[in-house]
Amino acid sequence: MITFYTDVNVHAGIIQGLRDRGIDVITAQDDGYRTRQDEAVLDRSTELQRVLISHDQDMLAITSLRLANGEHFAGLVYIAQQNIEVGRCISDLELIAHISTLVECANKVEYLPF
Repeated sequence: MITFYTDVNVHAGIIQGLRDRGIDVITAQDDGYRTRQDEAVLDRSTELQRVLISHDQDMLAITSLRLANGEHFAGLVYIAQQNIEVGRCISDLELIAHISTLVECANKVEYLPF
């Protein structure tokens, strides 16, 4: 099972829903990274060996650049800014947490909704 790290843009209901289902989630706010730049948040999630969850389109650009440069990151789950329901996000993220390994997620971007 993988664990997650969220940036400041992730809906609090998603975080609480994951925690209610026993999924280990640390937020950037919990970790003192509320005001840090996106690159630092991605680095922190990688340092902690946690897959990052984000709604931020800038994070897609950052991970694309890292992939192009061969720079390692723990993985990103990108939640599209469309009208996706919180419950659906929670279910999809729970599935990812249970069936994935950190090795499988490393240097990859997963898009929600599936």
